[in-house]
Amino acid sequence: MAVKLRLMRMGKKKQPTYRIVAADSRSPRDGRFIEVVGTYAPRSEPSAVAVDNAKAVAWLAKGAQPTDTVRKLLEISGAWGEFSGAPKADTAAAAPVASAEE
Repeated sequence: MAVKLRLMRMGKKKQPTYRIVAADSRSPRDGRFIEVVGTYAPRSEPSAVAVDNAKAVAWLAKGAQPTDTVRKLLEISGAWGEFSGAPKADTAAAAPVASAEE
C-alpha cells in the first residue's frame, strides 16, 4: 500500500478549507484516509497552516510521499526540515550570511 500525504477538500462551495491527511494513493481525493495530519485554510488572511509535526515526520519516516502542495506546507510548518535534518528556512537564510562575514 502506497501512502501519500495529500489535501482533502472540506468546506462549502467556493469556500474551501483542507485537511492534510495520510491516505492510500488509490483512494479518491475526498475518500477514505488513514490519519489527519493537519489543516490548511487558504482563504484566511494570511493563510492558516496547522500541522502536527510529530505525525507528519512519523509518516514521512514510514515512507509516505507528500504531494507538491503538501510538501510546501510542510516546509512552512517546519516538519519537512525536521524530517530531512535541515534547519528551518529562517535559520538557513541567516547561516550563509554569517559564514560569508568570517
